Amino acid sequence: MGNYKKIVFGLQNLGGAVNNFLSTKKLAYIIEKGWVIEWDGKQITDSLNKQKLISARITPLDIFLQGKIVHYGSINTFLDENGIKNKKIKQKNKVVVTWFHVPPDDMRVKYIPLLNKYADIVHTSCNLTKEKLISYGLDKDKIVVIPLGVDLSIFKPKIKAEREEIKKKLNIPNDKIIIGSFQKDGEGWGEGLKPKLVKGPDIFLKVIQNISKTIPIFVLLTGPARGYVKRGLEKMGIPYRHDYLQNYYNIVDYYNALDLYLVASREEGGPKAILESMACGVPLATTRVGMAPDIIEDKFNGLIVDVESTKDLVRAAILLLNNENLKKKLINNASLIIKNYEQDIIIKKYFKEIYQRLT
Repeated sequence: MGNYKKIVFGLQNLGGAVNNFLSTKKLAYIIEKGWVIEWDGKQITDSLNKQKLISARITPLDIFLQGKIVHYGSINTFLDENGIKNKKIKQKNKVVVTWFHVPPDDMRVKYIPLLNKYADIVHTSCNLTKEKLISYGLDKDKIVVIPLGVDLSIFKPKIKAEREEIKKKLNIPNDKIIIGSFQKDGEGWGEGLKPKLVKGPDIFLKVIQNISKTIPIFVLLTGPARGYVKRGLEKMGIPYRHDYLQNYYNIVDYYNALDLYLVASREEGGPKAILESMACGVPLATTRVGMAPDIIEDKFNGLIVDVESTKDLVRAAILLLNNENLKKKLINNASLIIKNYEQDIIIKKYFKEIYQRLT
C-alpha cells in the first residue's frame, strides 16, 4: 500500500507539472491541497476569471511555470525549514507571496532577506502583520495590504424560521445561548489534543467557563483538531457539538445557529470568521488580532479587547448577551460595513494593486 500511494502521488505530481507546462493562464495560484488555502485560492481565481480581470488557475506545484505571475497562497507554500523551496521560480516569472501572520518565535523571519530578493510583492491581509514584517526587515515598498473577502451571496443571515430549523436539525437546545468557534486550534491533523496556543484555545475555555457561571450556554464547534477544546468542555460539563465539515459552504448554517461568535486568538491573519459572522448577522467578540482592529470598532459593529485579556473578553461577551439593543446595533452596523468586503470587490483590489502592477 505504501508503494502504491507513492506511485499515485508521483503520477499526480507528473500530471500537475504537465498541466503547468501546457496552461495558457497568466496567473498560477499555489495552494496547499485539502486546507483553507485551497479554498481561498479557488475563490480568488474563480472571481478573477468571472470578472475577466486576468486568466487564473490554482495548482499545488510551482514547477514548469514560465512567463507567469506565480502567487504563493501562504508563506508555507514558498518557504520551508531550509529556505525558499524553488529559487528558480524567479528566473522566468513574477512572484507574489502571501504571509498572513507572524507567530512569536517564528523561525521563518530569518529568511526575510531572501523574500526581499525573490518576491516582487508580499501580500498580507492586515496592518498588524504588515508592521511586524517591516520590523523584521521586509522591504516596506514590497508589501500590499488587502483584506480577506467574503461571498455575500453565500454568507448571509437566514430568517428566524430557518434558524430554528437549523437548530432542530443539529439537535441544538432552544433553552441555551449558542456560542461558536469554527477554527482549527490543535496541533497537527489528528485529534488536536495538544493546543495550538497561538489560536488561544486555553483562553477560549476560560472565557466559556466564566460565561457559563451566569448564562446557560451550548458551544458549537467546527474545524479539524479540536480535541483540546472538546476535552476541556467535557471536564467543565459544558454541552457542545463538533462537526468537521467536508463542504465548507455548510458552515453558513452553523453561523446561523449562533447567538455569539468568539475569537480568543493570540495571533491571526484574518480570521475569516470575522467577516463570515458579520455577513451572517452574528454578533462578534474578538481579541485584537489580524484584521479585527482594521474592521471592528468597539461597541459599534463588534466588541474588541486586547490579546489575552480574558476578563475583558468575558465582560464583553456577557454584556452583549444581556443587552438586546447593543446586539441589534452591532448586527445592523456590521451588515453595512461587510458590504465593503464582498468577495468580488476585494478581488478587484488584488488585480489592481498586485497583478496589474506585474503585467
